[in-house]
Amino acid sequence: MNYNYRIYPSLAQQELMLSWLETCRRLYNRCLRDLKDWMNSRKCLVDRCSIYQEYIMSTDIPFPGYMEQKRQLTQWKKTEPELKAVHSQVTQDVVKRLHNSWETFKHRGQGFPRFKKYGRYQSFLFPQFQKSPIVGNQIKLPMIGLVNINLHREIPTGFRVKGVRVVSRCRGTKWFVVITISADVSVPDTPAYGRAIGVDVGLNYFLATSDGLKITRPKFFVDLQSELKLLQRRASRKCKGSKNWEKAQVKVARLHHKIDNTRKDWQLKVAHSLCDQADSIFVEDIDYRVMAKGFLGKHSLDASFGQFRALLKWVCWKRGKFFATVDHRGTSKQCPDCGAEWDNNLSIRWHTCKECGYSSNRDVASAEVIRNRGIEKYPRTIGEWKPPADKSVSAEASSAVHIGRSVLSGILNLDKCYAGMPNCEVGKPAP
Repeated sequence: MNYNYRIYPSLAQQELMLSWLETCRRLYNRCLRDLKDWMNSRKCLVDRCSIYQEYIMSTDIPFPGYMEQKRQLTQWKKTEPELKAVHSQVTQDVVKRLHNSWETFKHRGQGFPRFKKYGRYQSFLFPQFQKSPIVGNQIKLPMIGLVNINLHREIPTGFRVKGVRVVSRCRGTKWFVVITISADVSVPDTPAYGRAIGVDVGLNYFLATSDGLKITRPKFFVDLQSELKLLQRRASRKCKGSKNWEKAQVKVARLHHKIDNTRKDWQLKVAHSLCDQADSIFVEDIDYRVMAKGFLGKHSLDASFGQFRALLKWVCWKRGKFFATVDHRGTSKQCPDCGAEWDNNLSIRWHTCKECGYSSNRDVASAEVIRNRGIEKYPRTIGEWKPPADKSVSAEASSAVHIGRSVLSGILNLDKCYAGMPNCEVGKPAP
């Protein structure tokens, strides 16, 4: 489980961490270059020469795997002081990060690791700690020192700190830490139980539930698009690479950060309100990336349906609600009352069944179909479900699990508690 905090390093600490990020980026690209060179050298047969590839590496050279490149890293540090200046476990994690991407590529068959250009490597990891690095309102990072932290929630009792990831945002002007904590507890899966609702999302209404609730879609990006356009125009008129150009780019990045945070904050509140209404929630298994490629792509990306579905799934897990997806095909062309199918187009916003006479809003009718499919696919238990007691877990650690469930995890959801608030309103922690 991950806890996210805002940190406030000094200027010297920021300069040091930025230099570490640049060194990690160069190391990542160097390891990837060795990997691609080894693969390119094997594209041509040994006994012939190709116009595009040549066999330029000896057959005795092994594949540059994870352990092989870790051994090379030890040799590189003897001759390159910039690598030695970075914490050893941080550089080892860079190699591991590359080979995790490589293994993912082999598993999926797509998404070959790419070189990181300047500014695209935005985090580094301290993978292990013997004791908690948090000291009062500060966090102690190896070779960096004590850094002020906004500890807006305490680490739950019974959990230990496993690792700390330092994350840079807004072109190195905002810094966060993602603290990974763990405890020897088991969290049972939640079965389908209690009251069930279906949720249908769209551009006319952000969502409509089977109970008749309709929420209008807020336009986070569109409302600030004119301001973003102005800042981008000003940035384009600056000399690229100058101080004024960098300041203008920071303003653009901060506005994007504000839009992202306000959207996530609103979606989290909607997800909690849905969990207040039902015990089992069903949504469609549609691929929203297809919607983002149409003529309404800007509005689909602004609504961020895929992100909302992921957040809703996480909120249901931490609150003990059941979440599942159902088949999306034909949900808007089927009557929720009798099951008869009808031909329609997007201009028809009211559903009236010719077979049984059922009449309702089109989005609400689709949500009812989603609910019916979910109930058929996942039979519910009778009454209110409660997690079984685990006798092997202490009461202190068990209570810590419920405390930890109230926190959103993941690097993509940083600073959610202060969405859209400037630094002067958030305030720095007391030293």
